[in-house]
Amino acid sequence: MIKRKSKYWLLITIFIAVAIVFFIKEKNKTDSFFLKDENYTKIEPNSKESCLDCHSNTKGYSNYHNPDLIGCASCHLGNTSSFNKEESHKGMVLIPGNLVDAKQTCGKCHPNELHKIENSLMTTNSGLVAVDKFIFGEAESPNNQYHIKLIENSAADKHLRDLCANCHLGAEKKDFGPITQLSRGGGCNACHLNYSENAKNDLNTYLTSNKKELPKTHPSTDIFVKNEHCFGCHSRSSRISTNYEGFQETMLDEDEVKNKDGYRVLEDKRVYKFIEEDVHHTKGMLCIDCHSSHEVMGDGIKYTHEEQAVKIQCSDCHFKDKPNTISYDSLDTESLLVFLHRNYKHNDKQIIAVKKGGHPLVNTYIDSIGNAYLIGKKDSKIHPLKPQSEVCSRDNVHKNVSCSSCHSSWTSRCIGCHNEFDKDEPRAFDLLDRKYGKGQWKEYVAEFSSSLPAMGVRENSEGKHIEPAVPGMILTIDKGSYAGKEIGKEVSFHRLYAPNSPHTTISKTRDCKSCHSNSATLGYGKGVLFYEIKNNKGTWKFVPEYANNENDGLPEDAWIPFLGKTPKGVINSTRTDFRPFSIKEQQQLLIVGSCLECHKDNSKIMNESLIKGFNYVLAKKTKACILPNWN
Repeated sequence: MIKRKSKYWLLITIFIAVAIVFFIKEKNKTDSFFLKDENYTKIEPNSKESCLDCHSNTKGYSNYHNPDLIGCASCHLGNTSSFNKEESHKGMVLIPGNLVDAKQTCGKCHPNELHKIENSLMTTNSGLVAVDKFIFGEAESPNNQYHIKLIENSAADKHLRDLCANCHLGAEKKDFGPITQLSRGGGCNACHLNYSENAKNDLNTYLTSNKKELPKTHPSTDIFVKNEHCFGCHSRSSRISTNYEGFQETMLDEDEVKNKDGYRVLEDKRVYKFIEEDVHHTKGMLCIDCHSSHEVMGDGIKYTHEEQAVKIQCSDCHFKDKPNTISYDSLDTESLLVFLHRNYKHNDKQIIAVKKGGHPLVNTYIDSIGNAYLIGKKDSKIHPLKPQSEVCSRDNVHKNVSCSSCHSSWTSRCIGCHNEFDKDEPRAFDLLDRKYGKGQWKEYVAEFSSSLPAMGVRENSEGKHIEPAVPGMILTIDKGSYAGKEIGKEVSFHRLYAPNSPHTTISKTRDCKSCHSNSATLGYGKGVLFYEIKNNKGTWKFVPEYANNENDGLPEDAWIPFLGKTPKGVINSTRTDFRPFSIKEQQQLLIVGSCLECHKDNSKIMNESLIKGFNYVLAKKTKACILPNWN
């Protein structure tokens, strides 16, 4: 009997222990949002809030923003102790998340993220302001720190207000509704607001009923960011979003492309034509599959230019030997939140961490035999991450050439831009203050086109690297028109290329000639670049596609003179650490181009040059090899 009783109590004890463990795990599933971190605030459920007396049986909330968990006032504020409509709505924020009130709403639970956002480039627009003021002659450097909300009314400031200041997170979202192509700003809403179809329908019913029929479906505030959230701002300027989807802007009107295949009209009526989409877009990957919260929201440091803020590199996922990794137990709070919200299961595996900055890509993991995978945030599809190709990893010559220089299929080009102030414009709209006034800067573009990226040299403390470049600002600015002078009396001309990340990645690399004997790549502009051999002497010659610009005598789309350099004192880049090829570098590139006139890309001798260096190849040249004459 005693033995039986002992066994009985032992079974009871085991059952209770298992039940406790199960309870803790289940509790953690719902309470895991409230991490043990002093920088995060736990909001206790408030069953006494009066909001749900009128707004009852609503649905659509994300798991972690459900009123049952955090109440309504955590986001919307207001007086939750009153059941009177007017009194309960006092102090209420109808659209929470705008940066003007984020400290009282989103920032109560997410102070770290708010701090990062407030210092991010998407909020400050520092680089945009810096380059514009530099080009207008109002600053001595394009590297000064600015905040778009603090600009005043100089010629450059007014130029920004009229043409550029729409795209910053501080711009308030004042109307109900989902994020669209026309959306700009909205603070936290810009990325985290999602309307389901039911939420859209209920909102429409609410508005058409003169706001009498209350919506039953609330929009969701969550981490499920779609490309549509990025599109509104990033389809402007360098047009990363449209490039990624394969579309290039045109000068066409909507009526000109009706019923034509390969064209797309955006909500703002700009017309785009299809060229070739990024391979990552083809596979269904979202922007945030690569650009995680650590990049999108920033790291709290104030940067001037986007290349300083962006830490991820192609080689982080497409590594040469072994990836840089981090364990689940070492994840920071922000990364752990994303991991939990997305219900990932690979907490027993190593996770890729970017080498620059060290932040983790929580949607990646390494299996037991060293294979790497990425979980698509759009559809949870598992994407194998291929290491660098054998060609890339063994190439000793192109180590300082960025991946995007070779793997981008095309990039946008914009030339012949003229900026002029119309003092008589009666309905000038200030994009920053969101109000109408009189007098406005207007921009007239001559041509949109595309080509393989040009290349430039990034030279700073991190070394010397070749990166894609675009003719970002080949333009004239009639500064006199803003000062009230006669049109055309005080015009400045600028020929500035800008570093560019095209986001038109393809698996296949561009061929050797497209770099070593392509005029646009080398900075001369489009045209015919050919190698002529006469009397046993080789000479490179160039016939430009565009006529010379009267301001500086260079072809309209050029960056530098053919086999020449920019005159001393002339600024030709939007960055102080980015420049065109020097004469010596042009010659080095064209020597290889002359060899490619006879030797194919995949020939034995050219393959040897990648491994052993080009001097090795030159030492083996024969009398049949005619190298360029630079005299």
